[in-house]
Amino acid sequence: MERILDAKKVAFITCVNSQEWYEECRLYLEALELPEGFTAEYIPIEGAVSMCAGYNEGQRRSGAKYKVYLHQDTLVVNKSLVADLLRIFADETIGAVGVIGCRSLPKSGVWWEALRTYGRVLHACEPESVIDSHCMEPEGDYIDVEAVDGLFIATQYDLPWREDIFTGWHLYDTSMCMEMRRHGYRVVVPNQEAEFWCIHCPKEKPLAPSYRGYQRAFLREYGNELHPEV
Repeated sequence: MERILDAKKVAFITCVNSQEWYEECRLYLEALELPEGFTAEYIPIEGAVSMCAGYNEGQRRSGAKYKVYLHQDTLVVNKSLVADLLRIFADETIGAVGVIGCRSLPKSGVWWEALRTYGRVLHACEPESVIDSHCMEPEGDYIDVEAVDGLFIATQYDLPWREDIFTGWHLYDTSMCMEMRRHGYRVVVPNQEAEFWCIHCPKEKPLAPSYRGYQRAFLREYGNELHPEV
């Protein structure tokens, strides 16, 4: 039986292994403006064995129609985030919104290797180093993309995260975008020319050795559905 979700509620779901980072993330979330009649809930998932497993747990725990899955080191600075998401989600064909991604996935399945990337994120990797990662901007309010980065993904429909395939911390985001397409929903990136939505504070580190294994798993599952630009 399909759950009836609360269309006046937004849930913020985060996998947490650092209370210090999550408290900072939560401060920004609690400062967001909510439209009249809206409520918000905050769901930290501790001890998750993978990002997909953690997000599925958060999805089960929330009855909110609108869910924002975000990293513990993502700081949402767009105070009108919820109203902006509602304007985009007024189009019921849109299933997910991210802040940075690619128009078409390349044959590698890695979004940042694509020919055309869209969106914007302020990266604060080190205290002395802040980088405005500003890709192309949509001409209108948003643009359809094939994949977005997992630092921030908002949804208005509940689809299962593929924890049967992605048992770690990589490619879960691109997989969800492909699942949205399989179910007939669009994925978009908003125009952030005037103001970026998020600050991301990841530690600089090399790509994990496990990444390539999940990349191969991604291509086994979705490779036939990719149409790379050339």
